[in-house]
Amino acid sequence: MELQSLTAISPIDGRYRNQLQQLDEYFSEYALIKYRVWIEIEYFLFLADARLFKLPAKARASVKAIAENFSVEDAATIKETEKITNHDVKAVEYFIKSKLETLQLQDLKEWVHFGLTSQDINNTSIPLSWKQAMEFEYLPALLNLTNNLHSLATEWKNISLLARTHGQPASPTKLGKEIMVFVERLKNQVELLVQVPYAAKFGGATGNFNAHYIAYPKKNWLQLGNQFVESLGLQRQQFTTQIEHYDNLAAHFDALKRINTILIDLCRDIWTYISMDYFKQKTKKGEIGSSAMPHKVNPIDFENAEGNLGMASAILEHLAGKLPISRLQRDLTDSTVLRNIGVPFAHIILAIRSIEKGLGKLVLNEKKIQDDLEANWAVVAEAIQTILRRENYPNPYEALKELTRGKAAIDKKAIHSFIRSLKISSELKKELLAITPSNYTGKTPDY
Repeated sequence: MELQSLTAISPIDGRYRNQLQQLDEYFSEYALIKYRVWIEIEYFLFLADARLFKLPAKARASVKAIAENFSVEDAATIKETEKITNHDVKAVEYFIKSKLETLQLQDLKEWVHFGLTSQDINNTSIPLSWKQAMEFEYLPALLNLTNNLHSLATEWKNISLLARTHGQPASPTKLGKEIMVFVERLKNQVELLVQVPYAAKFGGATGNFNAHYIAYPKKNWLQLGNQFVESLGLQRQQFTTQIEHYDNLAAHFDALKRINTILIDLCRDIWTYISMDYFKQKTKKGEIGSSAMPHKVNPIDFENAEGNLGMASAILEHLAGKLPISRLQRDLTDSTVLRNIGVPFAHIILAIRSIEKGLGKLVLNEKKIQDDLEANWAVVAEAIQTILRRENYPNPYEALKELTRGKAAIDKKAIHSFIRSLKISSELKKELLAITPSNYTGKTPDY
């Protein structure tokens, strides 16, 4: 069958294609070839600027246009050449050489890929595509989600909420603050993530610029290599084998896994609040919640997000564990693995969009939240015994434990009856009687 959304094996390129198609600019076979051409052209121009050969000024723009105007048709041409060469990077080299011949620059074509091995191109192309995908797609999406959560936290700032530790009623909190927990966690992890450099390998067949120095021993190729890689916005690793270490790339993958874990935690909390009826969900005419139960509105956006985040983290785990390992100066196990970095990335983008969609459906059910607070007056026992401790009242913890622990229901009446029975001043009784599950919420930093 011809490849289309209905026949694609992966849902990334099938079911979800219309939501993720912009990612083909970074992670498709076309994108990889495009970035390779871009690096080869930039290196060719860099060598000209380093005065290894003379490039006519009027030809520079035409050479640069080879990369700037690179098309899917050009990529298809390269793939046809690859059928003959059985080497993908060599096919790129031949493509550029043919373009130079068309520009009447055939005398300069041997400067294409000069002194390089294929990994000098791959280990700059892939980090560059990853960097741009992170900067143009991932970080903006995560920032938008974080800002959305912050807005919801602000909106729900004064909503008192029964907390639950170990699944049991606990000291009340504020709904806004509970959302801010995730805002802070996400911001902290992004701060760690952006500190990890985007690293590249560029140094010839085994990382020592052997071919470069044998041809031009007086040139400072170490410095030139640094300058070239830095001009791409990457950081050159100084001591490498034939391939990049991938340690920094693995650090990126690990950082994304941690962020995925935070987002899964968010999804599960929101899912639970929905199941507790703290949130209802907006309905859309024509949509079906359950094929058998007409009344249901399932929290599918958070479930989809959790599933996609889990898929992403599983693949990122393999990438982070596999890529930094290569036998001696190189083996080929990194090559096929690297081609899959767009897969977890796509699952993450899909998950973030699902979370955004799910958050947009939430309708706060304040009555249910308030009812749960009123049904759990036992949670103010902590407040009462703490004040009694302050007043040096004898055994306050034990007195409250006897009143509250294991009882079927402790309501306002029971708590107030207990307070009034205490042998304390009327002023202190007034202070204790003012405490409610709704106002015993402590204080957090402003946000």
